[in-house]
Amino acid sequence: MIFKNQYYYFISGLPDFSFDSMKLPLSVEEFREMLDEALEPEDKKLLHSYFLSYDNDNLFRLLEKKESDLEKKGILSRAELEEVIRQVKQGDTTENEQVPPYFEKAVRAWLDEEIPGHLKTLEDLISSLYADYGMEVRNSLIAAWFEMNLNIGNILAAIFARKYGMDVSQVVVGNNEIANLIRENANARDFGISRELDYYDDILRIAEEPDIYERERKIDKFRWDWLDDNTLFDYFNIEYIFAYLCKLRILERWVSLNAQEGERVFRELITQLKNEIQKPEDI
Repeated sequence: MIFKNQYYYFISGLPDFSFDSMKLPLSVEEFREMLDEALEPEDKKLLHSYFLSYDNDNLFRLLEKKESDLEKKGILSRAELEEVIRQVKQGDTTENEQVPPYFEKAVRAWLDEEIPGHLKTLEDLISSLYADYGMEVRNSLIAAWFEMNLNIGNILAAIFARKYGMDVSQVVVGNNEIANLIRENANARDFGISRELDYYDDILRIAEEPDIYERERKIDKFRWDWLDDNTLFDYFNIEYIFAYLCKLRILERWVSLNAQEGERVFRELITQLKNEIQKPEDI
């Protein structure tokens, strides 16, 4: 483990930012490169669980033969992912220690064309297996982060499934207590979880936001505040670094979306100006 004074120098050099920042101080990819240099293997392995979300997407793309490029932020290269698929096909054991055990389950389900249990798609299966994997990480903050995100996703999915007359049990992933309660109490007003989850009412209020953009903003603000509340006394440790990483990814998402929105508005203005210039000629 890194001593606290080593964390101190690393963390002290990190740029500050807030949820409403308009500019990204550094990218997630740049921060990951910094982490690779600053962290000991044991701590680096803890944060690998976070970056596996990119590998999940890459594995899904390869299995479904998607034409888009693979996400570079993942831990595993294309060659390593293809090797995992080849080994499972041949019935061999995956020897790469960086490959999480649930990858083999996902590939096996894809080969057998059989998604187990209540899940409908391969993507749902990977998400479910990843959530279960994350909640078993040997760090209370990271495990709680995985579970909180799983709960948010399941609550929102259940609310909207009910709203549009869908089968609630078919949209819930993962196997924690909240996921199972929602499946068992799909017809209950609160899915049987309002007394089990202290932030159920918060998510319910967010779900009532009609504007999709604003709803997504509020969900990410909830995540951000959750990180603040759960790292209140963490200053120079791996928990602080993990929270910083999560916040950085949230901000990176919104800075990117704001840039895309700005480009869209700019293009609309240009189109409008062109139309106005052309009008006199049409008269």
